Amino acid sequence: MLYYSNYQINHFSKGRIYSDLNAIPKNKVGLVLGTSRHMKNGQPNPFFYNRIKAAASLFFSGKIRYVLVSGDNRFYTYNEPREMKKELMKMGIPDSSIIMDFAGFRTLDSVVRCKKVFGQNEVTIISQEFHNERALFIAHYYDMNAVAYNAKDPDPEYSLAVNIREYFARTKVFLDLYILHKSPYFLGDEVKVGNN
Repeated sequence: MLYYSNYQINHFSKGRIYSDLNAIPKNKVGLVLGTSRHMKNGQPNPFFYNRIKAAASLFFSGKIRYVLVSGDNRFYTYNEPREMKKELMKMGIPDSSIIMDFAGFRTLDSVVRCKKVFGQNEVTIISQEFHNERALFIAHYYDMNAVAYNAKDPDPEYSLAVNIREYFARTKVFLDLYILHKSPYFLGDEVKVGNN
């Protein structure tokens, strides 16, 4: 199961995942998958900042018109969407072009809510490549026409433990989708993004 799930997710993402800004097609919305602004040792989290830079690059190149920041917000002192919005605004993206999803507790929640709450069936997912591959697989399961843009990977010293966890997270995706039929923790009322 470990090997099969990783193979399938890697195989499926081919042709849907981009590192070249010029090559990626345009979409109305870019979905930034959340992570903490800081690592456990208090240092800035390069995964977080590289995703912000990738989203800003897509926005200012005209590849997306809105940025949907989706992440964990279950504690008052921990708010991934709020922190992502702050950094995007520092990069020059206007408040009116940023939408916050406070119930993106895990990747499945963020992707499914993008479709069912924010009404986006065509979307550009923004994260590191390993994460994008898994998110694209979830999007495909829910019949979304998604592509992904790869944020820069941090140096290997930051990535090893994350990559090991990802290997097992992919098996969990198969269990969640095909056996447990997991749904997002929360859905709620639909939210309109932009005028058209």
